[in-house]
Amino acid sequence: MMGRQTADQRRLFYEFHLEDRVPGNHLLRRINGFVAAALSDLHSELASYYSHTGRPSIDPELMIRMLIVGYTYGIRSERQLCEEVSLNLAYRWFCRLDLEDEVPDHSTFSKNRHGRFRDSDILRHLFERIVMACVVAGLVRGEGFSVDASVMEADASRYHGLTPDEIDWSKTAKPSRAVREYLEALGEAGDLEPGRKPPKVISRSDPASAWTAKANKRVQFGYGLNYLIDNEHAVIVDVEATPARTYDEVASTRVMIRRTAERVGLKPKRLAADTAYGTGKFLGWLRDEDIEPHIPVWDRSRREDGTFSRGDFAYDVDRDLYVCPNGKLLRSTGRLHSDGTYRYIASKRDCDACPFKPKCCRKQPVRRVLRDPNETARDYARRLAETEAFEQSSRERKKVEMRFAHLKTHHGFERMRLRGLSGARDEFHLAAIVQNLKTMAMRLTKPPATAVA
Repeated sequence: MMGRQTADQRRLFYEFHLEDRVPGNHLLRRINGFVAAALSDLHSELASYYSHTGRPSIDPELMIRMLIVGYTYGIRSERQLCEEVSLNLAYRWFCRLDLEDEVPDHSTFSKNRHGRFRDSDILRHLFERIVMACVVAGLVRGEGFSVDASVMEADASRYHGLTPDEIDWSKTAKPSRAVREYLEALGEAGDLEPGRKPPKVISRSDPASAWTAKANKRVQFGYGLNYLIDNEHAVIVDVEATPARTYDEVASTRVMIRRTAERVGLKPKRLAADTAYGTGKFLGWLRDEDIEPHIPVWDRSRREDGTFSRGDFAYDVDRDLYVCPNGKLLRSTGRLHSDGTYRYIASKRDCDACPFKPKCCRKQPVRRVLRDPNETARDYARRLAETEAFEQSSRERKKVEMRFAHLKTHHGFERMRLRGLSGARDEFHLAAIVQNLKTMAMRLTKPPATAVA
């Protein structure tokens, strides 16, 4: 039988403890101890950034805890985040807010996040504290690392890009933070490095982002989220933000490896990556650093027209020359050309009389073979590719790809909320912090055992 509830549900007093309302197996409870330890010296680190005038400030620990909640549960809007923290008991508990405590207004929250603490390096500091906690807990072996990058769409319209010549930045009356950062970096930059091309299209709202077609095969402005992970438990040991260009992403790997060695005391014995990282320059750098490159070599020398490829020519190290399939010699002047290679050229007399000419250089008078200055390192990487250790690293490298997949599917992180490289750094640091915290919760904490009746 159904009827209407007539009892008055209002009570004058409630016996209510927020601590009792958050289950022991709740994710926020399981990561809370790690967060508390990492934030222990937060206020002293940010003392110089406090303001005692103007708009009221927010406790930086509260702000960071709220951001961790947002990035953990895919709450991308700051307005929605403030509303959710106000309504959700577990969120309130994690942010150390009691039932009577007011949640910051979303506009105040945004001003503090985008302004007061943006110039600080606090998120980098927090990230490294979490990494060190993972090292101390034994979650990082420090032997095999993997690196990869994923494109995150910038907060910039892909329909309003302009060529560099079409933009006159001097006519911008009040440039945004992203524009100011871009112009400052542009003023400090020198000539373009060899192999680096100037951007073809620039966004006026977020000029540091790169015009790319890498993500979902759709042309857009984006940033490269670069992760360096330890292969044991996929702990993210470093993270770097770059424009979504392959050149910048490969270059950032050197920064991450060196920084991890300096700040965390970890240097890998081997590094796994995809073919984009298999350039001669990067492989040579890894060999100089005594790191085994478990990376497929970027090689375009193989011909598909039936003629001899470079691999059909034997290199003589002692004499610094190539020997062709007919036993003739190809020599070099030793000059490094503008394309960054040495050229080994055969004698025209040898090529004219060679029976293999139709299969070697049928459209050219003589055969040329190009050699990378780091060809020794490339050959070393090719030999490693035949080992079982390389196969193991290739399987482990999928863990970094899964990090990106989980970030986009489970955390709703596909498009940037902040602009500029500094904004991308903040967002990527928060993403890496949350993913490492979840790893720690899974590996180091156990849900409380349920009582058996």
